[in-house]
Amino acid sequence: MHTYRSEVLIIGAGIAGIATALELLDSGKSVMLLDRDEAALMGGLAMESFGGMFFVDTPEQRRLGIRDSTELALADWYSFAEFTPTDHWPKQWAKTYVERCTPDVYDWVRGHGVGFFPVVNWVERGDFRPGNSVPRFHMVWGTGKVLATRLIDALKRHPQAHRLSMYFGHRVDQLTVQDGRVVGACGMDEHSQQPFEVFAEQVVVASGGINGDLQRVRDNWHADWRKPPETILNGSHRYADGRVHDAAHAVGANLTHLDKMWNYAAGVHHPRPRKPEHGLSLVPSRSALWLNWRGERIGPRPLVSGFDTRHLVTEICAQERGYSWQVLNYRLALKELAVSGSEFNPSIANKKLLTFLREILFGNRRLVEDLTANCIDIVTAGSVRELVDKMNALQGDNAVELAKVEAAIKQYDDTIARGPSLMNDEQLRRIQALRNYRGDRVRIANCKPINDPGAMPLMAIREFVISRKSLGGIQTNLHSQVLTSAGQAIAGLYAVGEAAGFGGGGLHGLRALEGTFLGSSILSGRIAAQAICKHS
Repeated sequence: MHTYRSEVLIIGAGIAGIATALELLDSGKSVMLLDRDEAALMGGLAMESFGGMFFVDTPEQRRLGIRDSTELALADWYSFAEFTPTDHWPKQWAKTYVERCTPDVYDWVRGHGVGFFPVVNWVERGDFRPGNSVPRFHMVWGTGKVLATRLIDALKRHPQAHRLSMYFGHRVDQLTVQDGRVVGACGMDEHSQQPFEVFAEQVVVASGGINGDLQRVRDNWHADWRKPPETILNGSHRYADGRVHDAAHAVGANLTHLDKMWNYAAGVHHPRPRKPEHGLSLVPSRSALWLNWRGERIGPRPLVSGFDTRHLVTEICAQERGYSWQVLNYRLALKELAVSGSEFNPSIANKKLLTFLREILFGNRRLVEDLTANCIDIVTAGSVRELVDKMNALQGDNAVELAKVEAAIKQYDDTIARGPSLMNDEQLRRIQALRNYRGDRVRIANCKPINDPGAMPLMAIREFVISRKSLGGIQTNLHSQVLTSAGQAIAGLYAVGEAAGFGGGGLHGLRALEGTFLGSSILSGRIAAQAICKHS
């Protein structure tokens, strides 16, 4: 049995744990970071993320003439969240994040050398409920990989770095309680296969959510989504399995809103998988036709991304088979096809400005050719009949009906042919509206037909629901202290980031305004550290 001691133990070296550690070192605390992953993979899911961050009234917004305010942002948040009367702590955390995200997260990461694209993206505008009234999705120049590496470097080079110890390959199984106070944790060093124990004055859970365990995802499936699809892909962290949630629950922590999840509708199998059911989350093409398993256009309101991600998942799960197809052509794919995350965006992740601009202007040929060659969920063809044959061959049955696909494409293309003034189609209206904003215009084709002989080959993408983030978790108060079901703080125990539902056990409510995950991980970690320093 290895025994360690520190003033503060942080379980999890993702972005929330790193932010907590930095703040604690600033106050001279001794800190121990434990993580189950390898040292080379420190940073958690943030390392793989696109790096979008939700901020309010920033210099980037003001330079674009965007007028934003905490009042407007909070109204948008409450609209999307649909909080219930019992959501006291989630609602309080939402208010705290909106009020503090710019001074306590934006300014803080800028101070650590993190920069942002000059154009702010506009996502989650709202479909049947108002969402983001203005663009707030600030993209890190370098993706989440740069955000994580900047903070990791700051941790390792901190003037108090001698007070920091980090151990990887360490799996936490239990929290240790003495005299009603959490005083540490114990588990297994998976490298040496030796048990360990840690004693600390304060313990911070920063271990991520539950969405990396697909069985837990199914067990906590939200009622709105009916039954879980037969295939769910894994886009979460491989160790976001809820193990430390169970350990916290065993000492009295209240687990709440576990059925609230941020999953995506356009997942495909990873061409080079690193875990079971490893998936990629596509940024769905706005100009593609979104079809159900038979080849019928999903509707009556066509599916278009950028308005309400949760609604897309709801619509897919309402189908008899819980997967879908997007049909487009090669030219549209060059312009619009994208993958969320750092791995498939090397020009951004590696800050290759000229390459990035070339991809914007001429299309991302590298990405399209990689996916068409290596992703099993993508088929191409020179005609609609050949495309449908390949779709059915991929699925292993004759579910996709040629007549339905032909009818959907013909109706859409005929509408485009009538000209802009007669485009009586909701998807085309939305495309035109999206193109009014400069941040979208450069990545969206201007109402182009699908079955265009000059844009061949045709392409069909089979898409599955992909598990990503937990919106619920360990309930906390505004000091990030873990609460019991009776609302009492558990002495010595804190939770931050996704483990805490990003704050309060569910600060997003039913839906997220996107870009709020990295920011709330940082803010909840800083708040926990400040509370520890104040009360110890």
